[in-house]
Amino acid sequence: MNHATTICIGNAEFEGEILDTVTLDFDSRRRRRLKLTADQGTEFLLDLPEVRTLRDGDVLVLQDGGGIQVRASDEPVADIICKDIAHLVRVAWHVGNRHLPAELLGGRLRIRQDHVIEEMAEHLGAEVTRRRAPFNPEGGAYGHGETHGHDHSHG
Repeated sequence: MNHATTICIGNAEFEGEILDTVTLDFDSRRRRRLKLTADQGTEFLLDLPEVRTLRDGDVLVLQDGGGIQVRASDEPVADIICKDIAHLVRVAWHVGNRHLPAELLGGRLRIRQDHVIEEMAEHLGAEVTRRRAPFNPEGGAYGHGETHGHDHSHG
């Protein structure tokens, strides 16, 4: 079985041939080691040295030099549309304060559907639109594509 042990960030860095695509939701794109079957049937083992969050457009480089391009699947999300940048910053602060993954899309935020957070955003004056779309949240301050939690103990 072919192994993918390297990731090219976006396909601009990849010089080989894209053999297939693999379409995964956000949770399935945070992996280290997993047997996968790509969209056209290519079987391979994702075998990375550490857990990574695969992003839409990344290329998994196979041992034989071919590539499997990662696609983010549509999943239930909510787009939060704000009146202006100050309003967006205020709503984003409240979302971030709850340690939720969020995607920044120009003048709006995208979160996973969550009726409690959606109601909070509406209470703060934002418009919320539920839809199915790819979800590529920000990676945070700790590196490309990585989402890290932390605790609040100040022992």
